[in-house]
Amino acid sequence: MKREPIIYLDNNATTQVDPAVVEEMMPFLTEFYGNPSSAYSFGKIAEQALEKSRERVAMLLGCEPREIIFTSCGTESNNAAITSALSLDPDRQHIITTRVEHSAITKHCEALAKRGIEVTWLGVDERGQLDLHELERAIRPDTAIVSTMWANNETGVLFPIEEIAAIVHKKKAIFHTDAVQAVGKIPINLASAHSHINFLSVSGHKLHCPKGVGVLYVNRRTRFNPYLIGGGQEHGKRAGTENVASIVGFGKACKLAGENMEHENSFVRGLRDDFENRVLETIADAQVNGDREHRLPNTTSIAFDGIESEAVLMLLDKAHICCSAGSACTTGSIHPSHVLKAMGFSTERARGSLRFSFSRFNTMTDVEKALHVLPQIIAKLRQMMAVA
Repeated sequence: MKREPIIYLDNNATTQVDPAVVEEMMPFLTEFYGNPSSAYSFGKIAEQALEKSRERVAMLLGCEPREIIFTSCGTESNNAAITSALSLDPDRQHIITTRVEHSAITKHCEALAKRGIEVTWLGVDERGQLDLHELERAIRPDTAIVSTMWANNETGVLFPIEEIAAIVHKKKAIFHTDAVQAVGKIPINLASAHSHINFLSVSGHKLHCPKGVGVLYVNRRTRFNPYLIGGGQEHGKRAGTENVASIVGFGKACKLAGENMEHENSFVRGLRDDFENRVLETIADAQVNGDREHRLPNTTSIAFDGIESEAVLMLLDKAHICCSAGSACTTGSIHPSHVLKAMGFSTERARGSLRFSFSRFNTMTDVEKALHVLPQIIAKLRQMMAVA
């Protein structure tokens, strides 16, 4: 299907699959299609490819290959970590998380609360940052797990994960971080002496890999009960025949992410900063949401007074520009972003916010075209609102 060229500025939603990743995957979709659990040599080719990918993922995360479990997505990894922690001790049935987590955590915790699990929801300040003293006070003898994201998917704000993990470790609870947005964008070293992370979740499609593959890191010293039970794949930690081609692609994507880390933190950051600064210069009453110092190098969330983000998105789409709103559309009504509301912003500000997220496949031409169109759209909508 032929489509118009687009300017894609929504890389926190998903990413373009790197052609090098596709190339690495193709033999395992066409020629080496054996089951990695098979005893014969044809199956062993797939098994060896899995282990090579495991090593590549481990290298990016700074951990041991045996600590990597392949899953179907970040949501499964998140669910598996929490479910395992709750299963280990019937006297520890308390969860601590934050009000700005991805729905893969919030919806799961809400469902668990309906089944009698107690959940403590930590708030954030206007920068999107946690109060670590409040976190420490919230941890109880019956706390099974503390789960906080590494980087916020809407604002890009980074939590001080090593400090949080150290606090949780001191209190003898399990710590999990949803690192879906962070991996590949900032350096991570799970083997560090300062790392007290028990579980960490990753998703392939945020790393220029196809959708449908993820990873759960399980620290080798952490007890783990499988979420999926069956054939004993993934060394008994995640049943189900592995998605070999996508796992091969994931391994390649992690290798490329490591090689492009410096680029991510220089060129991509430069694109983001240039775009953000010029938006603030050219569009009146625009404000950045969240901590501008401690955040991902590729993400900006900007609030525009006097507009509804859904209307901006519709007009940007007509101009073949993709970004996302700080609010979600559900059954025809606009609900303000739970992240921005948790940061103390008004409903109007939350509904007038847009997220722009860049990748190494973006160019300065993309930025220039977006900067040409966006101010015109904002001005047009404000004029319409004023007349109405």
